[in-house]
Amino acid sequence: MDLSSICIILLSSTFGLILRIFIQNNFKKNIGFDIQNTSIVNFIASFFLGILVSLNFLNNQILLLFYIGFLGCFSTFSSFIYQLFLLFKKRKFLRLVLHYIEVIVLSFLFFYLGYFLIQYLK
Repeated sequence: MDLSSICIILLSSTFGLILRIFIQNNFKKNIGFDIQNTSIVNFIASFFLGILVSLNFLNNQILLLFYIGFLGCFSTFSSFIYQLFLLFKKRKFLRLVLHYIEVIVLSFLFFYLGYFLIQYLK
């Protein structure tokens, strides 16, 4: 990996992180839904990933910029696992299972929505 690729990943991951923190701190307050902030971020990331997969970029720099850098830092699998762990620790097993299903199913649906939207517009 060359220096320009590393710079692209660092720059785009910084923007991904800033946007994730902004959404996690502000978005839930504005919409009032009972959805974890991390879930909202993962739904948005899944939607954008569906769009990017549908556009089928072959340029390595674009892959580094969006897939690895921006979306890699924007979405957060480790926070999702940590939320599941906290529910497990509190012995809220039903909520744990429902949260798991909610995130997996809705993330897939948002991915497909982004993918289908671009396919429809082509």
